[in-house]
Amino acid sequence: MTPPVADPVGLEVRWDRLAAATDEAASTMLRTAFSTIIRESNDYTVVLMDRRGRTMAESRAGIPGFAALMSSLTALVLERFPAGDWQDGDAVITNDPWIATGHLPDIAMITPIFRRGTLVGFAGTAAHSPDIGGTPSLGATDLMSEGVLIPPLRLYRAGRVEPGVRDLLLANVRLPGELWGDLEAQAAAHEVCRRRAREFLEDFGEPDFEGFASQVHSLTDAAMRAAIRALPDGVHRASVDADGVEGHPTHIECAVTVSGDRIEIDYTGTSAQVPFSTNATLNYTRAYSVYPLKILLDPATRTNWGSYRSIAVRAPEGTIVNPTFPAPVVARHLTGHLLSCAIYRALAPVLPGRVIADSGGAPALRIRFAGVDDAGRPFAQMLFANAGMGASKEKDGLSTTAFPTNSGSGSIEALEAAAPLRFVRKELRAGSGGRGRRRGGLGQDIEVHNPTRHPVQLVLLGDRERHPALGLDGGEPGATAQVVLGTGERVPLKSISQLAPGASVVISFPGGGGFGAPEDREPELVRADELGGYVR
Repeated sequence: MTPPVADPVGLEVRWDRLAAATDEAASTMLRTAFSTIIRESNDYTVVLMDRRGRTMAESRAGIPGFAALMSSLTALVLERFPAGDWQDGDAVITNDPWIATGHLPDIAMITPIFRRGTLVGFAGTAAHSPDIGGTPSLGATDLMSEGVLIPPLRLYRAGRVEPGVRDLLLANVRLPGELWGDLEAQAAAHEVCRRRAREFLEDFGEPDFEGFASQVHSLTDAAMRAAIRALPDGVHRASVDADGVEGHPTHIECAVTVSGDRIEIDYTGTSAQVPFSTNATLNYTRAYSVYPLKILLDPATRTNWGSYRSIAVRAPEGTIVNPTFPAPVVARHLTGHLLSCAIYRALAPVLPGRVIADSGGAPALRIRFAGVDDAGRPFAQMLFANAGMGASKEKDGLSTTAFPTNSGSGSIEALEAAAPLRFVRKELRAGSGGRGRRRGGLGQDIEVHNPTRHPVQLVLLGDRERHPALGLDGGEPGATAQVVLGTGERVPLKSISQLAPGASVVISFPGGGGFGAPEDREPELVRADELGGYVR
């Protein structure tokens, strides 16, 4: 049993201050980043950790799944660089998918925090880079084709850049200026964390974070265990099927075992790993398993390392949710995002009023435009836009809302300023939400025009072309995703094609599943849907 906190109000004040420090650091990164992936689409995380690398506070924006794996990431970095090897001003980076966030474009950075010469903690960030090299092909059969693999390396030593590491990295990417600008933005966020952490210890008269970390870890652990104990013991099973790739459809088999105050999630029976980029490394699988559970069972308590101690995740090696090195993984979200659907379906019989139906953005549809503008300058622009969420027993699903990730498309004006593209329209997709007593959230239609004299490469990484987001308790599925050129030609959701000069493409994002029988929807809500143009 967790011992009572002597001063719960004081602890909350301190915890809120440390969380505010991560938010301030995140704002610094957003304002100084070069690429729209960070400053518009929120594809990042910022955390503060104790000296063993266990998260204490996390930024409240960014990607929650990233934050869920920063502790395990830092533990592996500390195996390579033990605590005694760090100096003030050091920064270690890595994008190893089996250590960091699951694919090469995400670069994680870890820096130490010293107080009066003693190591007291670490700051951590992870952010999606605008380019990481590699061959622009969806046919990659190993990791090396997908870009530059960065094992844990020092990018800064005692505050000075390691020029060899920097030069080697920038020589192997297409957008070195943007990549370096984003890395410096991460470093700026770390400086904020370092400064605020030292001020925290000085102001509260603490020599280190050990006492504070022990308290907040115990509180989050106790909160999650109490939520688990409220569930009936037993094994709850579900499965999810998705499009996968040619000849390799994706099958997720999920068993959720509740035993007292612990939960185990086992993916035995899931598809074998594939020679395609939809494999999800075990650390990514774990992150996108524990996060959906956290917000389902204990949404009110802050999140840190203690939140996940009572959850175990198992997956046989060699499966699509635990592939062996060097499997290709750049589109790992097409598998990892599905896990929330499997977990919620498994728990639906015991938590019918709390789970949601499948979300259209599980998995998210990602689009990359690349080419040169009319002045010959290269560009690469990722479009992060959202589908509809699944409905719950009490509420319609949220339209065009990311889940289980937290990324967004940002402003169209910013995207148009960063790339020679014109966004003709961006509107709700009528009729895309699954019908039910509670309607699934709507997807959206986005039309993009190529106004340049050059073809633009169009890379699509998506799913739900044949397998829609399913409803629950009699709710109907949402609409599937589709991409159609101005000529009327449909483009497969896992493909590389060309958008000709003057041509347009319409990207239709899927809707979320409905909840409950459609005939039970209240007449006034049916009428409101019709008046709002939400249904066809």
